Amino acid sequence: MDDLIHKMGFDPEKLDCARLVLVDHVAQEATPGAVGLVLHRGGVVARWAVGAHTYDLDASPVLVDDVFDLASVTKAVVTTTLCALFVDSGRLDLDASVQTYVPEFIGEGKVGVTARHLLAHCSGLPAHIHLYKEHIGRDDILDAVCGLELAYVPGTDTVYSDMGFLLLGMVLEAIGGARLDRLARQYVFDPLGMKDACYCPREDLKSRILPTEVKTHFREGLVWSEVHDENAAAMGGIASHAGVFATADDLAGFVQMWLCGGVLDGMRVLSEDVVDLFTRRADLAPASTWALGWDTVSSGGSSSGRYFSERSFGSLGFTGTSIWIDPERDLGVVLLTNRVHPTRDNWKIKALRPAFHDAVSEALRE
Repeated sequence: MDDLIHKMGFDPEKLDCARLVLVDHVAQEATPGAVGLVLHRGGVVARWAVGAHTYDLDASPVLVDDVFDLASVTKAVVTTTLCALFVDSGRLDLDASVQTYVPEFIGEGKVGVTARHLLAHCSGLPAHIHLYKEHIGRDDILDAVCGLELAYVPGTDTVYSDMGFLLLGMVLEAIGGARLDRLARQYVFDPLGMKDACYCPREDLKSRILPTEVKTHFREGLVWSEVHDENAAAMGGIASHAGVFATADDLAGFVQMWLCGGVLDGMRVLSEDVVDLFTRRADLAPASTWALGWDTVSSGGSSSGRYFSERSFGSLGFTGTSIWIDPERDLGVVLLTNRVHPTRDNWKIKALRPAFHDAVSEALRE
């Protein structure tokens, strides 16, 4: 095994330090459990499972094929990727008014909002609104999104917005002529071999799913095998900002496709030009780090750590999930945790993420 890791460009002993970072942070209760996965030179170099599903003494140990609530990593896996596919096929114009696709999105200044703005989080829509407190059901919540007033002029500021991605989901459904979960299955999960990736997990997957929070703002008791995000839950679990469940290996193929310029296992999924467009900083708003649907490395304190290049791009999820991809070093890293168990008030993940990425990077032989 060490010989294979060495051939893949890593120092085996140093790479094991990345596993030990996970072990150490689980011991410090940054999260009950974690799975880490590293890709380089077209393949998986290492995958580790650490900890348990919960802090209970009889909790199931985490396995590498366990399933996690991806939270906002859904934005990259489904919404951003569908946008890229529809741009590639000429079905989505990034600079057309969103009203072209969603005529219900009307109000002062809204004609100037485009899909490009939404992807780069500079659309004018607010960050997060607890729609679930007043609206129940997918149609009711999406109607409420259409009725939101803009908080600022599009392109003048950057505000990370779940509301913007909910609107993007409506755009995609209008173009694709189907509900988002069906579009995800048809265009993303099945073509990329993401066999366990899904919205609204089947009952037979439940034993492999790590639970999230106990007693949330929306529900009482343990949230397990249903989406943690309250707005997504109020929509029946199918949303464009959150809702996907997946394993690390599901994400391996997805990451490999973006890392290899749109190609997976010899099959072209996205054109190289579209991959480049979506993963470079959009420079639409002052001081923004956002590309299109992907974030990039910030100048200080990035969750990617100290070594990922400026060309890197990534996505984070509130439940403790993340993807970081560095095309300059042909490196992809997946980190899946359930850090919100038993409470979202545990923010030790902020130290775990950069420490883990630094350990992986330090093991890579340049």
